[in-house]
Amino acid sequence: MFRCLLWVFAVCFFVASVSCENKQNTKKLIPIEDFFVKPEKSNFKISPDGRRIAYLGIDDHCRNIFVLDLQNKRKSKQLTYQSDMNVQYFFWASDSLIIYSNSHSPQDSLRIYSILVDTEKTTPLLPVKKARLRWLAPHTLYGDYLLATLNDRDSTVFDLYKIFVDGTAPELLTRNPGNISKWFSSPDGKVRLAMTNDSVQESILYRAEEDMPFRQVTTTDYQTSIRPLGFVRDSDTLIYALSNHNRDRLSLVEYNVSTGEEERLVFENSEVDIEPVGYAEHLQELIYSQYTINKVKRHFFHSTVQQYFEKLSAKFDNQSIDIIDTDTSMRQWLVKVYTDVDAGGIYHYDVQHDTAELLEEMNPKLSAVSLSPKEPVGFQSRDGLTLHGYLTYPLTGKREGLPVVVLVHDGPYRRETSDFDAEVQFLANRGYLVFQLNYRGSAGYGKKFWAAGFKEWGGKIQADMIDGVTWLIHQGIVDKNRVAIMGTGFGGYSALHAATYNSSFYKCAISMSGYTNLFTYFREIPPHHQHYVRLFYNIIGDPVTEYEMFKAISPVFHADKVKIPVLFAQGGKDRFSSLTDANQFVQKLKNNNVPIKYIYREEEGRRFRSEENIINYYQEVEAFLNKYL
Repeated sequence: MFRCLLWVFAVCFFVASVSCENKQNTKKLIPIEDFFVKPEKSNFKISPDGRRIAYLGIDDHCRNIFVLDLQNKRKSKQLTYQSDMNVQYFFWASDSLIIYSNSHSPQDSLRIYSILVDTEKTTPLLPVKKARLRWLAPHTLYGDYLLATLNDRDSTVFDLYKIFVDGTAPELLTRNPGNISKWFSSPDGKVRLAMTNDSVQESILYRAEEDMPFRQVTTTDYQTSIRPLGFVRDSDTLIYALSNHNRDRLSLVEYNVSTGEEERLVFENSEVDIEPVGYAEHLQELIYSQYTINKVKRHFFHSTVQQYFEKLSAKFDNQSIDIIDTDTSMRQWLVKVYTDVDAGGIYHYDVQHDTAELLEEMNPKLSAVSLSPKEPVGFQSRDGLTLHGYLTYPLTGKREGLPVVVLVHDGPYRRETSDFDAEVQFLANRGYLVFQLNYRGSAGYGKKFWAAGFKEWGGKIQADMIDGVTWLIHQGIVDKNRVAIMGTGFGGYSALHAATYNSSFYKCAISMSGYTNLFTYFREIPPHHQHYVRLFYNIIGDPVTEYEMFKAISPVFHADKVKIPVLFAQGGKDRFSSLTDANQFVQKLKNNNVPIKYIYREEEGRRFRSEENIINYYQEVEAFLNKYL
């Protein structure tokens, strides 16, 4: 009898233990909606005098401008009261004047206003029109006007205008001859520098005064870049620029725009490109250079600012800090602090008092949970190219025989970093190893690496991903029978290409707004981007002269080859993915009895923005991977 009781007790203890363990595992499964929380406040900007911080917040279901008074919190207030459309963007034009744009969507008609912060007087700066406006940096008020370009006269070109903040009709300064793609203002408000771009060649134009004609000072091909950052202090001819002229990687140089000659090399990194940040417009001075190998690194030129940054960094040990904005005295900062496992927050840093105040937590739902760190990896492709990427392991402790999701970045001229990524954390939390690869053609690794991806959308770029997974399989990390591929835009195209041509390698594929037909991709390029078409001919291919290649790498023409399950999400307002092609691809899979889950949202673009649609999409992703991987 006693033995029987012991046996019953043991069984009950075992069942209770298993039940408890299951409950703990269930608790570790973070709700989908917690990963994709949107912060209530965003777009923080500090006034030039450092007295106030403006940001976008939600009121009456719309994004509006709010102002935080740093000297007297009781004077903080809501500044705009949009109830049927969102404020799309804003900036400080002076210590007391804000310029903003509102619309129903970024593609809506142009609506531009100025608003005085103290009196809340609002003035429309332009009639509502179907045009695009680009403000010239710096966003500085020159007396009663700012500088901007408008494609009002011709949708394909942008003319230079004065935009008056009192609502006076804009004044045309310089008519675009048709080839100028960018304009740059000097600190005195005169536009002496411009660039032309037919996407195959880029030229720098210079004029000493605005009543003089521009003259061409240098011309580069599409693989060579000279990117102006700003003028050297007290000079009308010397600028700081990023240049890869006669070198592989973008480096920081001092460049003479009157002669077209590089004066000196200021800073470079032997592994990666220097990034276009760190120049202070109001000081006309380089504060730092920035580059990313695995994490962001900075080289400071301004010793005082470096001391400030080091004091701030000491408050956030081993966390990344991005400088978002500063006042003109460099004593009031807005920064973002984060890690790969923490979405972080926006802080106001007061240099004088050495205090950092949290203004907005990016995702409080994830602040108290354990997430998975990103681990940098590198390997050789089959043709000997060194490739870099990141692995994010699930927090199960298991590091071999894992199911993997190859998460392909968009672009392809973008790159993966060690920044926090909600999508990655969601997948890792569901038990999948996440593999993010900076395949050839990705940004940041020099022009040779970029050029290695030319006309390889359906070739070596896709082979790089297979090489990476194969390397992981040989390491014993990945189960070769459980490999999925997933992405958005170009990443979605890669997923569809994999389903079409590599059904024996991948188990399933997930595409968000993936391109099914590259012929359509070219047809949908908007008028103001037409000058990039010749560049796309070099990077992707010419749909006329290389018709057979385009047809060969467009999934819609080869849908009968798909043998694996596909999850396909499509937004009705995505310009580069044809709904007709998408429907045709999906229907072919259905006709061939290939498992296909199709999610169509008419109101969405390339990426879903609605919280409801986002959560629904990832619910489908979770169910899809759970079933097929």
